[in-house]
Amino acid sequence: MQSSHAASAVSAVFDEPNLIAHAGLVPVMRLAERCGLPRLVTEKVRLSGAGNGAGAAADAKVTSLVGGMVAGADSIDDLDMLRHGAMPAVFQEVRAPSTLGTFLRSFTHGHALQLHAVHRGFLGALAAHTPLLPGAGEKAFIDVDSTHKRVYGRTKQGAEYGRFKGIRTLHPLLATICTPASRPVIATVRMRRGKAADSRGAPKFVSEALATAAEAGCTGVRIPRADSQFYNAGVTAACRRAGAHFSLTTGMNPSIKRAIAAIPDTAWQQITYPTAVPDPETGELISDAEVAEIPAYTAFASRKKSERVTARLIVRRVRDLAKPATVGEQGELFPVWRYHPFFTDNPAETLQAEREHRHHAVVEQVIADSKASALAHLPSGHFHANAAWLTLWAMAYNLLRAVGTLASAFHAKATTATLRAHLVQVPARLARSARRLTLHLPQRWPWQDAWMQLFDTVHRPSKPA
Repeated sequence: MQSSHAASAVSAVFDEPNLIAHAGLVPVMRLAERCGLPRLVTEKVRLSGAGNGAGAAADAKVTSLVGGMVAGADSIDDLDMLRHGAMPAVFQEVRAPSTLGTFLRSFTHGHALQLHAVHRGFLGALAAHTPLLPGAGEKAFIDVDSTHKRVYGRTKQGAEYGRFKGIRTLHPLLATICTPASRPVIATVRMRRGKAADSRGAPKFVSEALATAAEAGCTGVRIPRADSQFYNAGVTAACRRAGAHFSLTTGMNPSIKRAIAAIPDTAWQQITYPTAVPDPETGELISDAEVAEIPAYTAFASRKKSERVTARLIVRRVRDLAKPATVGEQGELFPVWRYHPFFTDNPAETLQAEREHRHHAVVEQVIADSKASALAHLPSGHFHANAAWLTLWAMAYNLLRAVGTLASAFHAKATTATLRAHLVQVPARLARSARRLTLHLPQRWPWQDAWMQLFDTVHRPSKPA
């Protein structure tokens, strides 16, 4: 690609009042309205006593924040992108960044919980209005994980030196929902101090995620999956109270090591991965492994009898290429293995249960997405403002996922960055005629059909309840 004119023959001026840089926000925010986001905020978020008008028109402020995040804002100042060109002609009550910052700083812990209730209701409405979670009536997976977000301001509340030496972080916890045929959406989130233990409050968090999944249409088999930090009696009890199964990585404690050592050699089944996968500890690519199962393993045996759980212990082992094979008594070479056990009551057969547990890694895609979008920064020095920002990002993320399912089969599984580039960040010129607005979009836009499919779907008259 080369410039078609000499530098002296090109000039630029910002003077066009009828242009919009993010025309995709028109159908996106229409979908948010159809799913009741402004109504939910009005019903559940009560900030009337916050002062400085922070509690007034909370619905306009929340939708402004969500719309800005959908368009790519990752700081409070970035929200000014909603106030350009012809945006006031297509959107009313867009709030200034200073107003939105004041609104966020007015949040307390109770207000953050009110915003969680909005997120939960909004996800249920999105699932009801769009094919967000296909197959949720048969099987759904709830993945729980935590992440650390580095922060730099020394006055940020809750920021502490935690897992990473010399790095101050906040420690968000999140749970996602997915089905075998869908990408994950976010069930619930929590902002926590940098030093908070991964498992702190995990049973209550898992219970909330399972309740949210049920509201989102997950009425079939539900299987929470998590890493070894969440392997405890409280999490398994929360799953069973909710009528769900569980699939939890255990780590290698002494009891697990004894159980694995007792597995006979004939019990191991060979599996081959369709594509090589990186080893979780060494990073080396591996293409095969072996799997075995202990059908009745009793976990948490040191606790009182009512808290002990008996279920399946499934173990995957791969060769440890970093260590040489050992020589046996008769001179044979024996490979050195590394073991990856998990504890589950998943009713599927062994290899399928192992494959489904390994798919828990999909939650890392959501975490990576968060740090490449609205969670690139935690913009406030106030802890509860950052907690609200985290929940608003979760709503914006789910809204974009729902938009993708309405646009095309490709966009239903595309990343957030792709959805934003193809469907949201589309320039348009606004024309007015006979009290109607027309968006004139770029000719030969590569994703025109998907964009029009989305636009037509959300602007059709809604069906009566």
